[in-house]
This record gives sequence, structure tokens and C-alpha cells, in this order.
Amino acid sequence: MNLRALTPMLRTPDTAATIAFYTQVLEFRLSAGDAAGGWAALERDGVELMLSGLNAHEGDLAPAFTGSLYLRTDDVDGWWRRLRERARVCYPIEDFGYGMREFAIYDNNGYLLQFGQPIAAFDEA
Repeated sequence: MNLRALTPMLRTPDTAATIAFYTQVLEFRLSAGDAAGGWAALERDGVELMLSGLNAHEGDLAPAFTGSLYLRTDDVDGWWRRLRERARVCYPIEDFGYGMREFAIYDNNGYLLQFGQPIAAFDEA
């Protein structure tokens, strides 16, 4: 009995706008579902994310999430250059004492997306 994956499912009041943010700004690919159906699966570089519109199971609750989605990348500076003018920035790119270079943005729903790369990767390059 093994787990095979953990795929976040984010609730959104506007599935179409959220699909647009992830496909146009972050260049994810829509792999299943659509806005009309109120559910979508997105993929990029093996990273998966699902979106769900408001539904009868959970009620008419606003999106809520008390953490962040942390995306590890091999080019955090490239992502920063791409996203700093295309999304609302939480904090700019910075080197942290715990060995990561990272920045964070908010998606169109206010979910926090952090992008990071080990600082050691810069030393090896």
C-alpha cells in the first residue's frame, strides 16, 4: 500500500481566470477538465496541480489555504525575471540563511507561490 503522488487541489471562485493565470503566466498545460466543468488538471515539467470551482460538497466558501506552494526550480533567477512584472510579488528574490535563493508571488486567488533553488547550485555552476 504505497502513495504515488500528492497533487494540490486549489479551490477558486473563477476557474476560467485561474486556468488562464496558470497557463498564460506560469505556462502550465491544461491536461484535463475545463472552466465550464468547474474542475481542471494542469501540468508543467512533471509538476501537477488541480483546480476546483466552488461546489456543493464544500459550500460557497472563499478560497483558503494557510501555507504556500513551494516550487523548486533549476533557474530561480529566470523565473524571477519572467514573473516579477506579471504577478503580485510577496517578496523579491533573496538568498536565505537556510541555503535557498527564492522569491514569492501570489496567484490570481491570493495563493502564495514560492520559487526556490539551493544556493549551492550557483556555486557549482
